[in-house]
Amino acid sequence: MIPRTMKAMVLTGHGGLEALEYWEVPTPRPAPGEVLVQVTATAKNNTDRKAREGLYPTRKGEVTSFQMGGRPTLTFPRTQGADVAGRVVAVGEGVDESRIGERGLLDFNLYADDRRDINLTPDYYGHGADGGYAEYVAVPSDQFHAIPNPELSDAEVAALGLCSYQTALHMLTAADVRAGERVLVTGASGGVGTALIQLCRILGAEPYALSTPDKAEALLGLGAKAVLDRSDMAGFVARVKALTGGKPMDAVMDLVGGDMTDRFIDAMIFDMNARDTYPRLSIAGASGGNLSEILWTRIYLYQVRIFGVSHGTRDEAKRLIRWIREGRLKPVLHGTFRLSELRRAEAYFVNRGSRYLGKIVIVPDAQWPAHGQRHALEADA
Repeated sequence: MIPRTMKAMVLTGHGGLEALEYWEVPTPRPAPGEVLVQVTATAKNNTDRKAREGLYPTRKGEVTSFQMGGRPTLTFPRTQGADVAGRVVAVGEGVDESRIGERGLLDFNLYADDRRDINLTPDYYGHGADGGYAEYVAVPSDQFHAIPNPELSDAEVAALGLCSYQTALHMLTAADVRAGERVLVTGASGGVGTALIQLCRILGAEPYALSTPDKAEALLGLGAKAVLDRSDMAGFVARVKALTGGKPMDAVMDLVGGDMTDRFIDAMIFDMNARDTYPRLSIAGASGGNLSEILWTRIYLYQVRIFGVSHGTRDEAKRLIRWIREGRLKPVLHGTFRLSELRRAEAYFVNRGSRYLGKIVIVPDAQWPAHGQRHALEADA
Protein backbone atom coordinates (compact mmCIF):
# COMPACT_ATOMS: atom_id res chain seq x y z
CA MET A 1 0.00 0.00 0.00
CA ILE A 2 1.15 3.52 -0.81
CA PRO A 3 0.81 5.77 2.24
CA ARG A 4 -1.08 9.06 2.08
CA THR A 5 1.88 10.93 3.60
CA MET A 6 5.63 10.52 3.48
CA LYS A 7 8.81 11.90 4.99
CA ALA A 8 10.74 14.52 3.00
CA MET A 9 13.60 16.92 3.62
CA VAL A 10 12.19 20.25 2.50
CA LEU A 11 14.09 23.39 1.55
CA THR A 12 12.14 26.30 3.03
CA GLY A 13 14.14 29.19 1.54
CA HIS A 14 17.60 30.43 0.60
CA GLY A 15 19.95 30.12 3.54
CA GLY A 16 22.12 27.83 5.62
CA LEU A 17 21.45 24.33 6.88
CA GLU A 18 18.61 25.67 9.01
CA ALA A 19 16.62 26.10 5.77
CA LEU A 20 16.39 22.28 5.50
CA GLU A 21 13.49 20.87 7.50
CA TYR A 22 12.33 17.26 7.88
CA TRP A 23 8.59 17.28 7.21
CA GLU A 24 5.69 14.92 6.75
CA VAL A 25 4.06 15.81 3.43
CA PRO A 26 1.43 14.33 1.11
CA THR A 27 2.68 11.45 -1.02
CA PRO A 28 2.53 12.46 -4.70
CA ARG A 29 0.32 10.62 -7.17
CA PRO A 30 1.46 9.87 -10.72
CA ALA A 31 -0.15 12.03 -13.40
CA PRO A 32 -0.82 10.68 -16.91
CA GLY A 33 2.47 9.56 -18.43
CA GLU A 34 4.22 9.41 -15.04
CA VAL A 35 5.45 6.72 -12.70
CA LEU A 36 5.52 6.88 -8.91
CA VAL A 37 8.94 5.87 -7.63
CA GLN A 38 9.64 4.65 -4.11
CA VAL A 39 13.00 6.27 -3.53
CA THR A 40 15.78 4.01 -2.27
CA ALA A 41 18.80 6.29 -2.85
CA THR A 42 19.50 9.81 -4.14
CA ALA A 43 22.99 11.12 -4.86
CA LYS A 44 23.98 14.50 -3.44
CA ASN A 45 25.28 17.13 -5.84
CA ASN A 46 26.99 20.43 -5.19
CA THR A 47 24.15 22.15 -6.97
CA ASP A 48 21.93 21.31 -3.96
CA ARG A 49 24.10 23.49 -1.75
CA LYS A 50 24.59 26.24 -4.33
CA ALA A 51 20.86 26.51 -5.04
CA ARG A 52 20.09 26.56 -1.32
CA GLU A 53 22.62 29.32 -0.68
CA GLY A 54 21.65 31.30 -3.81
CA LEU A 55 25.08 30.96 -5.41
CA TYR A 56 24.04 31.15 -9.06
CA PRO A 57 24.34 34.88 -9.76
CA THR A 58 24.59 36.21 -13.29
CA ARG A 59 25.21 39.72 -11.98
CA LYS A 60 27.40 40.86 -9.10
CA GLY A 61 25.66 40.97 -5.75
CA GLU A 62 22.79 38.62 -6.60
CA VAL A 63 21.63 35.90 -4.23
CA THR A 64 19.63 33.61 -6.46
CA SER A 65 19.34 30.26 -8.10
CA PHE A 66 19.60 30.04 -11.85
CA GLN A 67 16.66 31.12 -13.98
CA MET A 68 17.72 31.07 -17.62
CA GLY A 69 14.08 30.80 -18.68
CA GLY A 70 13.52 34.35 -17.43
CA ARG A 71 11.73 33.55 -14.19
CA PRO A 72 12.66 31.75 -10.97
CA THR A 73 11.59 28.10 -10.92
CA LEU A 74 13.05 27.33 -7.50
CA THR A 75 10.08 28.11 -5.28
CA PHE A 76 9.64 27.20 -1.64
CA PRO A 77 9.00 24.81 -0.08
CA ARG A 78 11.00 22.55 -2.41
CA THR A 79 12.31 18.99 -2.06
CA GLN A 80 15.79 18.80 -3.57
CA GLY A 81 17.69 15.77 -4.87
CA ALA A 82 18.24 15.16 -8.60
CA ASP A 83 19.88 11.75 -8.99
CA VAL A 84 17.10 9.42 -7.91
CA ALA A 85 17.24 5.63 -7.82
CA GLY A 86 14.32 3.51 -6.72
CA ARG A 87 11.49 1.25 -7.79
CA VAL A 88 8.24 1.94 -9.62
CA VAL A 89 5.29 1.31 -7.29
CA ALA A 90 2.45 2.88 -9.31
CA VAL A 91 1.83 4.20 -12.81
CA GLY A 92 -0.24 7.01 -14.22
CA GLU A 93 -2.71 6.81 -17.08
CA GLY A 94 -1.12 5.61 -20.31
CA VAL A 95 1.82 3.84 -18.65
CA ASP A 96 2.07 0.04 -18.84
CA GLU A 97 1.52 -1.58 -15.44
CA SER A 98 4.31 -4.05 -16.24
CA ARG A 99 6.71 -1.34 -15.12
CA ILE A 100 5.63 -1.76 -11.49
CA GLY A 101 8.57 -3.26 -9.60
CA GLU A 102 11.18 -1.95 -12.06
CA ARG A 103 14.37 -0.55 -10.57
CA GLY A 104 15.65 2.51 -12.35
CA LEU A 105 17.52 5.80 -12.46
CA LEU A 106 16.02 9.21 -13.22
CA ASP A 107 17.13 11.44 -16.06
CA PHE A 108 17.09 14.50 -13.83
CA ASN A 109 16.35 17.14 -16.47
CA LEU A 110 13.22 19.21 -16.82
CA TYR A 111 13.45 19.57 -20.59
CA ALA A 112 11.94 22.77 -21.92
CA ASP A 113 11.48 21.60 -25.51
CA ASP A 114 10.73 18.08 -26.75
CA ARG A 115 11.30 19.01 -30.38
CA ARG A 116 15.06 19.46 -30.47
CA ASP A 117 18.03 17.93 -28.75
CA ILE A 118 19.27 21.10 -27.08
CA ASN A 119 18.81 22.39 -23.54
CA LEU A 120 19.20 26.17 -23.44
CA THR A 121 17.01 26.79 -20.39
CA PRO A 122 18.15 23.96 -18.11
CA ASP A 123 16.17 23.02 -15.04
CA TYR A 124 15.93 19.82 -13.07
CA TYR A 125 14.14 17.71 -10.49
CA GLY A 126 15.05 19.07 -7.08
CA HIS A 127 15.02 22.64 -8.40
CA GLY A 128 12.09 23.41 -10.70
CA ALA A 129 10.12 20.40 -9.41
CA ASP A 130 10.34 18.23 -6.32
CA GLY A 131 13.15 15.69 -6.30
CA GLY A 132 14.35 12.65 -4.43
CA TYR A 133 15.08 13.76 -0.86
CA ALA A 134 11.82 12.07 0.04
CA GLU A 135 10.30 8.61 0.27
CA TYR A 136 8.43 8.92 -3.05
CA VAL A 137 8.63 11.03 -6.21
CA ALA A 138 6.46 11.20 -9.36
CA VAL A 139 8.40 11.58 -12.63
CA PRO A 140 7.86 11.14 -16.39
CA SER A 141 7.86 7.46 -17.28
CA ASP A 142 10.21 7.99 -20.25
CA GLN A 143 12.79 9.64 -17.99
CA PHE A 144 12.93 6.84 -15.44
CA HIS A 145 15.27 4.32 -17.04
CA ALA A 146 15.48 0.67 -16.00
CA ILE A 147 18.86 -0.32 -14.51
CA PRO A 148 18.59 -4.05 -13.85
CA ASN A 149 22.34 -4.60 -13.32
CA PRO A 150 22.47 -7.03 -10.37
CA GLU A 151 26.08 -6.17 -9.59
CA LEU A 152 25.07 -2.63 -8.61
CA SER A 153 23.42 -1.73 -5.30
CA ASP A 154 20.76 0.98 -5.35
CA ALA A 155 23.20 3.43 -3.74
CA GLU A 156 25.70 2.68 -6.51
CA VAL A 157 23.03 3.24 -9.15
CA ALA A 158 22.32 6.65 -7.61
CA ALA A 159 26.08 7.41 -7.63
CA LEU A 160 25.94 6.98 -11.42
CA GLY A 161 23.32 9.74 -11.58
CA LEU A 162 23.13 11.88 -14.68
CA CYS A 163 23.57 15.24 -12.95
CA SER A 164 27.32 14.57 -12.84
CA TYR A 165 27.72 12.18 -15.76
CA GLN A 166 25.62 14.12 -18.26
CA THR A 167 27.37 17.36 -17.33
CA ALA A 168 30.71 15.61 -17.85
CA LEU A 169 29.71 14.13 -21.20
CA HIS A 170 28.37 17.47 -22.43
CA MET A 171 31.66 19.14 -21.47
CA LEU A 172 33.48 16.64 -23.66
CA THR A 173 31.06 16.73 -26.59
CA ALA A 174 30.88 20.54 -26.57
CA ALA A 175 34.67 20.64 -26.90
CA ASP A 176 34.59 17.87 -29.51
CA VAL A 177 37.12 15.79 -27.62
CA ARG A 178 38.47 12.99 -29.80
CA ALA A 179 40.32 9.73 -29.32
CA GLY A 180 44.01 10.20 -28.56
CA GLU A 181 43.66 13.77 -27.25
CA ARG A 182 45.16 14.88 -23.95
CA VAL A 183 42.51 16.27 -21.57
CA LEU A 184 43.17 18.05 -18.28
CA VAL A 185 40.42 17.30 -15.74
CA THR A 186 40.28 19.75 -12.83
CA GLY A 187 38.35 19.02 -9.63
CA ALA A 188 39.02 15.40 -10.49
CA SER A 189 37.97 13.80 -7.20
CA GLY A 190 34.35 14.99 -7.24
CA GLY A 191 31.33 13.55 -9.00
CA VAL A 192 31.82 15.34 -12.34
CA GLY A 193 35.59 14.89 -12.20
CA THR A 194 35.47 11.13 -11.68
CA ALA A 195 32.83 10.92 -14.42
CA LEU A 196 35.08 12.86 -16.81
CA ILE A 197 37.98 10.48 -16.26
CA GLN A 198 35.86 7.46 -17.11
CA LEU A 199 34.16 9.12 -20.08
CA CYS A 200 37.50 10.22 -21.54
CA ARG A 201 38.55 6.57 -21.58
CA ILE A 202 35.30 5.50 -23.26
CA LEU A 203 35.93 8.13 -25.96
CA GLY A 204 39.57 7.07 -26.28
CA ALA A 205 41.03 10.31 -24.87
CA GLU A 206 43.80 10.52 -22.25
CA PRO A 207 42.66 12.20 -18.99
CA TYR A 208 45.18 13.99 -16.77
CA ALA A 209 43.69 14.60 -13.32
CA LEU A 210 44.27 17.65 -11.13
CA SER A 211 43.85 16.63 -7.50
CA THR A 212 45.95 15.87 -4.40
CA PRO A 213 48.60 13.14 -4.05
CA ASP A 214 46.58 11.14 -1.52
CA LYS A 215 43.89 10.57 -4.16
CA ALA A 216 46.29 9.69 -6.96
CA GLU A 217 46.04 5.91 -6.59
CA ALA A 218 42.23 5.94 -6.77
CA LEU A 219 42.17 8.32 -9.75
CA LEU A 220 44.75 6.26 -11.61
CA GLY A 221 42.57 3.23 -10.93
CA LEU A 222 39.63 5.02 -12.57
CA GLY A 223 41.67 5.64 -15.69
CA ALA A 224 43.65 8.84 -15.19
CA LYS A 225 46.92 8.75 -17.14
CA ALA A 226 48.61 10.86 -14.46
CA VAL A 227 47.69 13.05 -11.49
CA LEU A 228 48.96 16.61 -11.03
CA ASP A 229 49.11 18.08 -7.52
CA ARG A 230 46.62 20.95 -7.27
CA SER A 231 48.17 22.21 -4.02
CA ASP A 232 51.34 23.26 -5.85
CA MET A 233 50.61 25.33 -8.94
CA ALA A 234 54.14 26.75 -9.12
CA GLY A 235 55.80 25.39 -12.20
CA PHE A 236 52.50 23.90 -13.40
CA VAL A 237 53.33 24.08 -17.11
CA ALA A 238 56.73 22.49 -16.52
CA ARG A 239 55.05 19.55 -14.77
CA VAL A 240 52.56 19.21 -17.63
CA LYS A 241 55.46 19.11 -20.10
CA ALA A 242 57.22 16.45 -18.05
CA LEU A 243 54.15 14.22 -18.11
CA THR A 244 53.25 14.69 -21.77
CA GLY A 245 56.71 14.65 -23.33
CA GLY A 246 56.56 18.38 -23.97
CA LYS A 247 53.13 18.39 -25.63
CA PRO A 248 50.33 20.77 -24.60
CA MET A 249 46.93 19.69 -23.38
CA ASP A 250 44.43 19.53 -26.22
CA ALA A 251 41.50 20.48 -24.00
CA VAL A 252 40.71 21.40 -20.40
CA MET A 253 37.58 20.38 -18.51
CA ASP A 254 37.41 23.07 -15.82
CA LEU A 255 35.33 22.68 -12.65
CA VAL A 256 37.46 25.08 -10.60
CA GLY A 257 37.51 28.54 -12.16
CA GLY A 258 38.96 31.42 -10.16
CA ASP A 259 42.64 32.24 -10.47
CA MET A 260 43.54 28.77 -11.71
CA THR A 261 41.75 29.04 -15.06
CA ASP A 262 44.53 31.19 -16.50
CA ARG A 263 47.06 28.51 -15.55
CA PHE A 264 44.92 25.88 -17.24
CA ILE A 265 44.98 27.94 -20.44
CA ASP A 266 48.78 28.06 -20.14
CA ALA A 267 48.79 24.26 -20.25
CA MET A 268 47.18 24.38 -23.73
CA ILE A 269 49.07 27.21 -25.44
CA PHE A 270 52.72 26.91 -24.42
CA ASP A 271 53.63 25.38 -27.80
CA MET A 272 51.13 26.19 -30.54
CA ASN A 273 53.41 24.59 -33.14
CA ALA A 274 52.75 21.25 -31.46
CA ARG A 275 48.98 21.60 -31.91
CA ASP A 276 46.80 20.58 -34.83
CA THR A 277 43.48 21.55 -33.20
CA TYR A 278 42.23 24.67 -31.43
CA PRO A 279 42.77 24.86 -27.65
CA ARG A 280 39.40 24.17 -26.00
CA LEU A 281 38.16 25.00 -22.49
CA SER A 282 34.86 23.60 -21.20
CA ILE A 283 33.78 25.09 -17.88
CA ALA A 284 30.96 23.78 -15.69
CA GLY A 285 31.89 24.96 -12.22
CA ALA A 286 33.56 27.64 -10.16
CA SER A 287 34.60 25.91 -6.94
CA GLY A 288 37.83 27.93 -6.89
CA GLY A 289 36.07 31.28 -7.32
CA ASN A 290 33.51 32.96 -9.57
CA LEU A 291 35.86 35.60 -10.97
CA SER A 292 38.91 35.00 -13.16
CA GLU A 293 41.33 37.57 -14.55
CA ILE A 294 42.24 36.57 -18.09
CA LEU A 295 43.65 38.75 -20.86
CA TRP A 296 41.28 38.58 -23.79
CA THR A 297 44.27 38.93 -26.11
CA ARG A 298 45.37 35.51 -24.86
CA ILE A 299 41.98 34.11 -25.86
CA TYR A 300 41.73 35.53 -29.35
CA LEU A 301 45.40 35.47 -30.34
CA TYR A 302 45.74 31.83 -29.30
CA GLN A 303 42.24 31.10 -30.67
CA VAL A 304 41.05 29.47 -27.45
CA ARG A 305 37.53 28.06 -27.72
CA ILE A 306 35.52 28.43 -24.49
CA PHE A 307 32.36 26.41 -23.82
CA GLY A 308 30.05 27.08 -20.92
CA VAL A 309 28.25 23.88 -19.96
CA SER A 310 25.11 23.42 -17.90
CA HIS A 311 23.36 20.04 -18.20
CA GLY A 312 23.13 18.29 -21.54
CA THR A 313 20.85 16.69 -24.10
CA ARG A 314 18.40 13.82 -24.32
CA ASP A 315 20.73 11.99 -26.68
CA GLU A 316 23.59 12.24 -24.18
CA ALA A 317 21.32 10.94 -21.42
CA LYS A 318 20.42 7.91 -23.55
CA ARG A 319 24.08 7.21 -24.31
CA LEU A 320 24.92 7.27 -20.60
CA ILE A 321 22.06 4.94 -19.68
CA ARG A 322 23.29 2.50 -22.34
CA TRP A 323 26.85 2.62 -20.98
CA ILE A 324 25.59 2.05 -17.43
CA ARG A 325 23.58 -0.99 -18.53
CA GLU A 326 26.62 -2.31 -20.39
CA GLY A 327 28.76 -1.95 -17.27
CA ARG A 328 31.15 0.52 -18.91
CA LEU A 329 30.79 3.11 -16.14
CA LYS A 330 31.93 2.45 -12.59
CA PRO A 331 30.11 4.07 -9.64
CA VAL A 332 32.37 6.05 -7.33
CA LEU A 333 30.41 5.93 -4.09
CA HIS A 334 32.02 7.64 -1.11
CA GLY A 335 29.30 6.70 1.38
CA THR A 336 25.71 7.03 2.52
CA PHE A 337 23.72 9.14 5.00
CA ARG A 338 20.14 8.83 6.25
CA LEU A 339 17.63 11.30 4.80
CA SER A 340 16.80 12.61 8.28
CA GLU A 341 20.48 13.54 8.65
CA LEU A 342 20.78 15.50 5.40
CA ARG A 343 22.02 18.54 7.31
CA ARG A 344 24.92 16.47 8.61
CA ALA A 345 25.59 15.12 5.12
CA GLU A 346 25.72 18.69 3.75
CA ALA A 347 28.16 19.75 6.46
CA TYR A 348 30.30 16.68 5.76
CA PHE A 349 30.29 17.51 2.04
CA VAL A 350 31.41 21.11 2.59
CA ASN A 351 34.14 20.12 5.05
CA ARG A 352 35.18 16.92 3.29
CA GLY A 353 38.76 15.99 3.83
CA SER A 354 41.47 14.20 1.93
CA ARG A 355 39.63 10.85 1.96
CA TYR A 356 36.70 12.18 -0.05
CA LEU A 357 36.24 10.73 -3.53
CA GLY A 358 33.12 10.48 -5.67
CA LYS A 359 29.54 10.76 -4.45
CA ILE A 360 27.60 10.95 -1.20
CA VAL A 361 24.22 9.22 -1.41
CA ILE A 362 21.15 9.95 0.73
CA VAL A 363 18.88 7.04 1.72
CA PRO A 364 15.38 7.38 3.21
CA ASP A 365 15.36 6.22 6.83
CA ALA A 366 12.84 3.44 6.11
CA GLN A 367 15.15 2.14 3.36
CA TRP A 368 18.33 2.39 5.43
CA PRO A 369 18.69 -1.28 6.49
CA ALA A 370 18.30 -2.50 2.89
CA HIS A 371 20.04 0.23 0.91
CA GLY A 372 22.13 2.47 3.19
CA GLN A 373 23.73 0.45 5.97
CA ARG A 374 26.32 -1.41 3.90
CA HIS A 375 27.75 1.83 2.48
CA ALA A 376 27.48 3.89 5.66
CA LEU A 377 30.17 6.34 6.73
CA GLU A 378 31.94 6.42 10.07
CA ALA A 379 29.56 6.12 13.05
CA ASP A 380 26.68 5.08 10.80
CA ALA A 381 28.40 1.83 9.78
